[in-house]
Amino acid sequence: MKKIKLILFSFIYFLFFTINAFSESFDEWKKSFSKYAVSEGISDQTLFLIEDFKFLPKVIEYDRYQPEFYEDTFTYITKRANNKKVSIGLKTYKSNSELINQVEKKFNVEKELLLSLMGIETNFGKYLGKMDILSSLATLSFDKRRSEFFTKELIIALKLIDNKKIKADELYGSWAGAFGNFQFMPSTILNNAIDYNKDSLIDLKSNEDSFASAANYLFKMGWDNKNKCFEEVVLDEKIPVKYLNYSAKEIKNKKKLSFFKKYIKNYSNNLGDGDEVVAIVTPDKEIVENSNLYSPAYVIYDNYEIILKWNRSLRFALAVCTLKEKFTNEF
Repeated sequence: MKKIKLILFSFIYFLFFTINAFSESFDEWKKSFSKYAVSEGISDQTLFLIEDFKFLPKVIEYDRYQPEFYEDTFTYITKRANNKKVSIGLKTYKSNSELINQVEKKFNVEKELLLSLMGIETNFGKYLGKMDILSSLATLSFDKRRSEFFTKELIIALKLIDNKKIKADELYGSWAGAFGNFQFMPSTILNNAIDYNKDSLIDLKSNEDSFASAANYLFKMGWDNKNKCFEEVVLDEKIPVKYLNYSAKEIKNKKKLSFFKKYIKNYSNNLGDGDEVVAIVTPDKEIVENSNLYSPAYVIYDNYEIILKWNRSLRFALAVCTLKEKFTNEF
């Protein structure tokens, strides 16, 4: 009964905190958040960090102007899945081949995919981000657009610090609060990060912990190294619009590949045997002004949706799988 009352109290306090945060100044918000953090069990030792939270206007600017929301598909992929990335990635593999091969075998996640994600997220650890993660999360928690999500992430970050899983003074990363070589959010750290080198600390800037944690995350999401990610197709414009997905929020109207055969001009056995359950995405529709609704178009498979769980962007998933294939051709 006590546990139920505590959960109910925390839920009510969260609603009260979220609603009131919208009308407060940032300093007032910090006071309200401190009370909420106490209700969530954050220790006095960690609470003092809240005093140093800063409102970062740049974070709001970045949040409103992400490349996933304005670059056309060809430009987005070309910037992120190019030969230069492959060259750097091969050097990264050569320096860490024993570790990467070991992780690949343990989690059944291809080295090509791990290299692709690391390359696109941080250019193989070269661009981890320099933003104060706690202040970034606080800024986005204070902001109205996605306050609930970032408030939860901030609380998780403080709990990880409380439990000595991560160090507060090392929390510098992306404007959105992501951290390390593979840009894990606090909730992803909590649920998927591994202390692979057994030093009693999760260090996602180290290759040991970061590669293993990324592979563990993909494995738990259901990545299947025997399945496809996507194939580009040429659509017949007679295809009903309801079968086209141009939002990453939810992939709809999945059908057996054989169902779409009559709508795909370049249909071939390379797409599959026809029994695969797939969907069609046309990612430029909501991004590019006056874009062609039917082109570019892609048949997507289950693995593509796994990458969407990592980052809910149609272009991101296409870029990751494209770079993965480029690495495959090199091994």
